[in-house]
Parts: sequence; structure tokens; C-alpha cells
Amino acid sequence: MSVNLAKGQQVSLQKSSGEALTVVRMGLGWKAAPKRGLFGTRTRQIDLDASALLYAEKTPSDVVFFQHLVSNDGSVRHTGDNLVGGAGAGDDDESIIVDLAHVPAQITQVIFTVSSYTGQTFAEVQNAHCRLVDETTGQELARYELAGGGPHTGQIMAKVFRDGAGGWGMQAIGSPAKARTFQDMLPAIEPFL
Repeated sequence: MSVNLAKGQQVSLQKSSGEALTVVRMGLGWKAAPKRGLFGTRTRQIDLDASALLYAEKTPSDVVFFQHLVSNDGSVRHTGDNLVGGAGAGDDDESIIVDLAHVPAQITQVIFTVSSYTGQTFAEVQNAHCRLVDETTGQELARYELAGGGPHTGQIMAKVFRDGAGGWGMQAIGSPAKARTFQDMLPAIEPFL
């Protein structure tokens, strides 16, 4: 059963049987919003980029994004860059797989971001979502709908974090940022560490 998360809401990443999840996939999907113009409605392609930043407490340790598809330790993997989107409310356009059992002990949280590489604002995006899936079973665990658009070009979507009891949790963040790349987002991420 999937949980629809609200901004700031947290969920434990345990299976219903009580055992910890081992591999999760963070999926991102979006569509370009149609624009009305003088000659009818048109849709412009939008290149959103999903990134995963690995932190040891509050110190950045590694990043996975379209130019560095696998973390240095191999525990986090980006499945590839989608330059136009199109899945929207349905499937994912970009995915990042996290092997929780192999994330190094010093990594305490993984922050997921999305940025508009081509510079369009989120007012030009519709049906955007971020979802967490149990990669072993394909079951969707949690979903965060990116609603409201806005004049920003980046979004801190969610984080997966060690819960202190040997397991992992997920928190929906949904905080806007002015960013074309994950590097631009680093100052905006700090309050959520």
C-alpha cells in the first residue's frame, strides 16, 4: 500500500513484515505544461534532472546525477538522463536506485533533488511526482506530488535517512530553490540536514 506524503511528512522504510527494505528506487516523473499562445496551445520540452546527494551527517560525501551515474561506493545508481520528460502522473522519467544494505555506515542521509537544467520554472511543469518504490517487489511505498508550480527552477524533493534504530526512513521535503544544477542547490539543502 502506498502512502501519499505531504510536505514534511515522514515514513519508515520497513516492510509490513517488519524487516528492513534493502533496495529502493526514487522515481521522478513530469510533463511540460501546455501554454496558450496566439496560434493555439503548444508544449515546450523541459529537461528536469534528478540527483542524489550522499551526506555524512551534514558533510557532502558524494553525488549521483546525469554526469556521475554511480556513487563511488556503488550503492547508489542513476538509471540515465531523460531530456524531455513525458511520464507525468504515470511512470517515472528518471530513477535513482539506492541499495540501502550497501550504503556505507558513515552516510546518514541521501537527499533527492530535481532541477530544471534548461532553466524553465516549475510553473511550466505539470503532473510532477517523486515516489519511492521497493525495488525487489515493485511496490510503491510512498508518493509525493509536486504541486503548485512556481517561479523556481529547483526542488529539494525528499530525503532517505538512517532512523537511529538500524533502519531507514523517508521524509518528503518539497522545498523550492533557484537552481539549474545540484551544485546551485547546496545552500538550500543545509536546513534539511
